[in-house]
Amino acid sequence: MSPRSPVTTLLSPLLGVALLGAGLFTIPSFVVASDDLHIEITKKGLGKEVVITQGTREWFMLIEVTPENSVVLRQEKEQDRYLVDESETHDRPMTLGEVDAAIADYVKSVKTRAKKE
Repeated sequence: MSPRSPVTTLLSPLLGVALLGAGLFTIPSFVVASDDLHIEITKKGLGKEVVITQGTREWFMLIEVTPENSVVLRQEKEQDRYLVDESETHDRPMTLGEVDAAIADYVKSVKTRAKKE
């Protein structure tokens, strides 16, 4: 006979499954490591976010889409110093295709710049 109570025996596996499931919801939708670049793309509401890191450098892009507009935020930093910190607002919501194309173009441009440096 187990020294555990019946409630503990029942709840332990359920808690384990719940924690595993919660972990799966926080996993980025797309992670790539190439040319020493770590690329992480996650869905954020109707938009997306990409974080690219290489050593102490970090590139960040967030596209936030609402029914009224779209906001695109770009940041680049080395250690704690921001090299780029800009945003733009579009007066209409971007489509999923436009969001994907903007993210793909940004990743491509960062890869190109990182290779040159």
